[in-house]
Amino acid sequence: METTELHFDKGTLILKNAPEQIASSLPGVKWDERISSHRAPAYYYRNIVLSLRHNKVNYTDHARQFEPTPFPLQNKIIPRPYQQQAIQAWSEAGAFGIVALPTGAGKTILGVLLIEKTQRPTLIHVPTIDLMHQWYAVLKQYFDTEIGLLGGGYHEIEMLTVATYDSALLHVPHRGNRFGLIIFDECHHLPGEQYQYTAISSLAPFRLGLTATPERNDGRESLLYQLCGQLCYQAHIHELKGETLAPYSVVTMEVEMGIEEREEYEVARQCYTDFLRKEQIDFGHPRGWNNFLWKSSRTPEGRQAFKAYRMQKQLSQASRAKIEIIWELIQQHQGDRIIIFTQDNEMAYRIGKQFFLPVITHHTKLKERELFLESFRNGIYSVMITSKVLNEGVDVPEANVAIIVSGSGSVREHVQRLGRILRGRPKKQAYLYELISKSTGEYFVNKRRRQHSAYQNSKNDSYVSS
Repeated sequence: METTELHFDKGTLILKNAPEQIASSLPGVKWDERISSHRAPAYYYRNIVLSLRHNKVNYTDHARQFEPTPFPLQNKIIPRPYQQQAIQAWSEAGAFGIVALPTGAGKTILGVLLIEKTQRPTLIHVPTIDLMHQWYAVLKQYFDTEIGLLGGGYHEIEMLTVATYDSALLHVPHRGNRFGLIIFDECHHLPGEQYQYTAISSLAPFRLGLTATPERNDGRESLLYQLCGQLCYQAHIHELKGETLAPYSVVTMEVEMGIEEREEYEVARQCYTDFLRKEQIDFGHPRGWNNFLWKSSRTPEGRQAFKAYRMQKQLSQASRAKIEIIWELIQQHQGDRIIIFTQDNEMAYRIGKQFFLPVITHHTKLKERELFLESFRNGIYSVMITSKVLNEGVDVPEANVAIIVSGSGSVREHVQRLGRILRGRPKKQAYLYELISKSTGEYFVNKRRRQHSAYQNSKNDSYVSS
């Protein structure tokens, strides 16, 4: 009987001379008439190899281009109890799974510990350039080896490499066999239409997903668990509050809109809701929003309803009364480091212009962004405004006050914004303020996004009317 051969080819695994009876039972394997061999997505490498061994099939592995490689730590790390529990849980899951830890709880250090433990060349995936540089700095601190970078103008591949998801996607068809361990930081991005192929086209048998919130608005967690392993360990914000993470208070402030804005809001809201009732549009249905977009585009009445929808939303999210409350909170927290979050760029720039404060959005140039962040960290700026770009992937441990002017109903977004101010420091007390326009649709958005243990278990959670 001929020896079965495994080869890596453009993100897939080719099985030459595989016995038909065995090949037909292997996961993901299909016959490819073009090459007269069996083929499978590279992702199935681990299961295929285990199946070949179980069935005592002789095979030669030409696919993988990595070997066990020790990565001793230059500096000793004593893991916290929950990190040790996470290490044990991931190991018991076969070194294939997801660990969910709050922002500031040491996900990067956990990754370092598991790189040392796994002893395989490792590729770390990150969503932003900021996170790429943060991982690079930590890896340089703990490992005496060259660290590769893919992304942000860098194209350097080493046995330990950090890559943005975008750059990894470009290189995985040709480099997906060079790493035995892949780490997906902020792994909730992985089920995206494109990013999933960074996992599918890699044959790495060991996988670690890191995130604060694995849940997705589109419900595609099942794909995340398939590509990265099941959720094997999770620690919640309220469990680490006051120890690893800074103690925090959450205050929801109901803001009364001005008379003119209230009247405009009610008119727009009525127009919008009348259309929903007439067309029997239910946002509780999975396709409710798409149904609204379709029906509102078909008639002048529908287009007017969509315009009214945007108007009532803008009035509630960006009322003049909120601007006044923001100024009061800035005065109240003089000496603190404050991040102000908005739902859109327009409101962010409006606040920045009114109070002469730095604003970071996706339009901000890289050098200007780095200058703003560094000035915030060293205290030159005590207040910074952003829309969504600081939700994740930026380390600002000095921040201890967050003001949520507006946001989506996403639980993840809200938890990420809270996480920006929770990185532990001696004597640090964090405050999160949510501003919602009283008696508007914002109340229900706020209610949805607070369905998380970080809020349900907060003893200091309170409502204030203004």
